[in-house]
Amino acid sequence: MLKGRLGLETARVPHADRHGLIWLSRGALTVERGCLRFATAGGPDLPAGCYDIPFQGISLILLGPGSTVSHDALRLMARHGTGLAAVGDDGVRAYTAPPLGADDSGVARRQARVWADADARLSIARRLYAWRLGEVLPHQDIAVLRGIEGARMKETYRLIAKRYGVGWDGRRYDRANPNAATAVEAAAALAVAATAAVPQLGFIHEDSANAFTLDIADLYRDHMTLPIAFQAVKAAEKDATVPLERHVRRIAGRAFRDDGLIPGMIDRIKTLFDAT
Repeated sequence: MLKGRLGLETARVPHADRHGLIWLSRGALTVERGCLRFATAGGPDLPAGCYDIPFQGISLILLGPGSTVSHDALRLMARHGTGLAAVGDDGVRAYTAPPLGADDSGVARRQARVWADADARLSIARRLYAWRLGEVLPHQDIAVLRGIEGARMKETYRLIAKRYGVGWDGRRYDRANPNAATAVEAAAALAVAATAAVPQLGFIHEDSANAFTLDIADLYRDHMTLPIAFQAVKAAEKDATVPLERHVRRIAGRAFRDDGLIPGMIDRIKTLFDAT
């Protein structure tokens, strides 16, 4: 944190040069003497106290539970193009998408350009599958690629279930409870928002309004989503007094921090479209 006067007329910093994300929770985000200030009772990231926030060097403020934000703070962040998202602990839930994103539309324009070209769109889909599967597949048909990925995922589920000692006999998606496995998707939504990418323009997923967010989330299914899910089931078997969702949030939050998940997703998005 920086001490000093950071007012409305301070020169804005290009988005590509910014540090990235800052996590704030259990406090009040306000403006004092032209400075963005956060007063906190203390949390996982900051001890109790008042902090001047160097918003010119920040892409996105992730405001966690127990926090409030003033109108003046929103005005100051809008002036400098600093995004704000309300999130759950450690980013396992995304409650808002920032209306003001990066001050450079490079990622969005590159994304739209390749999405609008059928050959380029397939090329991006194949790159995503190569990242997922660890190899470049020769197939040029998206339906074939989806089939290969689906077959491999069945084996991945089986292996990870065995690793954690959890019985597993197939995937079952509960459409009445779509939030049961959304922690990684929430992280992906924050990364998409931070880069000002277009969430609707997916390359593997197509129909969802968050298709590109799902594309990014799926990159982490093997080493993030599934281990979290099976660890949570194992933890629930040992302690049935705690709801399964709470186990998921706790394990996911710790994994996100340890792995640097959201910053890693941002880097992946930029690399995907060769944007810097």
